[in-house]
Amino acid sequence: MNKKISVSLALTIAIIAMTVTFSVTMILARQIFDQTIPSVQEKESMYSKLAELDKYVRANYYGDIQDSTLFDMISYGYVLGTGDRNATYYTAKQYTELLEVQSGNIVGVGVDVVKDTSGYARITQVYAGSPAEELGLQVGGFITAIDGADVKNLTRENVLTRLQGESGTQVALSYMSPDSETSEYTVIRSKYVIPSVEYQMMEDSIGYIKITQFDSTTITQFSKAVNDLTGQGAVALVFDVRGNAGGLLSSAVDCIDLLVPGGDIVWAEYKTGERTLLGESDDSSVDLPMVVLVDGETASSAELFAESLRQFSGAQLVGQKTYGKGTIQAEPHRMSDGSAVVITVAKMITANGESFDGTGLAVDIEVAPSSNTESGAPLESDPQVSRALAAAKLLTGSSTDSGESSSSAASDSASGSSADSATEDTSSSASTGEE
Repeated sequence: MNKKISVSLALTIAIIAMTVTFSVTMILARQIFDQTIPSVQEKESMYSKLAELDKYVRANYYGDIQDSTLFDMISYGYVLGTGDRNATYYTAKQYTELLEVQSGNIVGVGVDVVKDTSGYARITQVYAGSPAEELGLQVGGFITAIDGADVKNLTRENVLTRLQGESGTQVALSYMSPDSETSEYTVIRSKYVIPSVEYQMMEDSIGYIKITQFDSTTITQFSKAVNDLTGQGAVALVFDVRGNAGGLLSSAVDCIDLLVPGGDIVWAEYKTGERTLLGESDDSSVDLPMVVLVDGETASSAELFAESLRQFSGAQLVGQKTYGKGTIQAEPHRMSDGSAVVITVAKMITANGESFDGTGLAVDIEVAPSSNTESGAPLESDPQVSRALAAAKLLTGSSTDSGESSSSAASDSASGSSADSATEDTSSSASTGEE
């Protein structure tokens, strides 16, 4: 027989429950309050210091302050102060230019240059569809002055910066052709496309593919290069990612997927220790011996590309130890004024569960670069390319002399074993940049 609970007992139980709930809530609220207040106080102190500094400078500084420049510099300083060596702040103008670069588009004259021993800017590349091509500027020619400024007094980076600018703007060039004829041009800057992939068939049916960066156009160009070379009967492939600082991680993963058999390509490891799979390959692959040319400027997604081909397909790495940038940056966060910031959010982990961040990738065959290879010279005259071709021939079995003492390493790679080198993760910013 059920017993009825008296009204007074029920009220007592309810009051006790409410008291316990209230006590627990107050304890939790107090803990949250205790954690929040120091943070609020710290931020208040930071903003108060900035306000104090601003008030003093505005009251006493002799010159004029450009607020837009000041705010950008404060933002630069904040990002620098985080200690994130791969974080970047972009002004609104810089972010717009970044998006153009990632899409493969540049606005400017349409040449690439190096500083020659003469001090002038020697043209090493004239891009298709650019103002430079329309004017007939040639590889091997020289830009001697830009808007009246003698190029001898400018760095290569200064030259390239002055050649670029907003579409429709003008720049005055003094030009000397390869046969020393001089001309003066007023060039109207316009948009042109920089290909991220170049390729050709080398001697003994070795396919050569150079990837300058990983952007949104790369996979289309890369797929065409691989298909064309294999269709021509390539017996091995040499990939050149020297000087490739990275770029879009997703682009690098797409290129890797095209080449290697099924498996997990790259993981993101967050500061909590949690890992998330960012890219994997399907079962289709290119079943050819592979060699990857790398150097100290090979970084980020380019390092992932090289190491993935070594781990999955036994590719040989030829050249010099890579940069060692193995972190992952978030997509650029665009702010209300059009500026943007990129910060590091994770470490990159390769297929074998390791990272190459901070250490770089050790090569299987070390070759120093040439200090005197002329622009426009045959690729075979480049000692690193020549050595890569020799390694590729060895992997095909068509050569028994690799030309180096590391032929045994090449044999190991030919059988599919991965190199026993220190790997580090490489970062790929959705912007760049890393990339």
